[in-house]
Amino acid sequence: MNILAHLHLATLANSSLIGNSVADFVKGDPNLVYPQTIADGIMLHRKIDSMVDGLTEVKQAKTHFIKPHQRVAPIALDIVWDHFLSKHWTDYGMGKSVSEFDQYTRQQIQPFIHLYPEHYQHFMQSMWQGKWLENYANLEFVGKVLNGMATRRPKLWLLKETIYDIKQHYKEFEALFFILYPKMCRLIIADPI
Repeated sequence: MNILAHLHLATLANSSLIGNSVADFVKGDPNLVYPQTIADGIMLHRKIDSMVDGLTEVKQAKTHFIKPHQRVAPIALDIVWDHFLSKHWTDYGMGKSVSEFDQYTRQQIQPFIHLYPEHYQHFMQSMWQGKWLENYANLEFVGKVLNGMATRRPKLWLLKETIYDIKQHYKEFEALFFILYPKMCRLIIADPI
């Protein structure tokens, strides 16, 4: 799952939006550095990542990438799931539009963002300014995101080519999303931490 899904699932679990969104910028035991609510959010993010990686639907989705791309498929899939969540937001958005949800997350996070790592601050500011959560619904934007990730991290250069797999198997990915995401919502609501 990527940022939109993590923020959405955190909201469903009544968990810290900061903790869930800062998790990729925190190493080690968050309980040693952050207040309990933030540490719990970080742990929920990690739990979600672990759960998603183990789902049958994710394993099946990986097979839709050509062999050389399967190494980076988990990263591409995180973006794909956000694409479908943004595209089908009315099914999951709790009565808010993606834009309203984006504003809500900003109101919750912005006043405290200076307390967290600089890379996280830059990431969140870029997300809000670029309206990523809304733009994920556009497949061309997804291609730009994958290309940008490949450019910033040369070891992941194959990411820019995964857009071809995504376009070729779009309907299959979408069908898997409709199984996978409701399952994640149910699991997180039932057992947030």
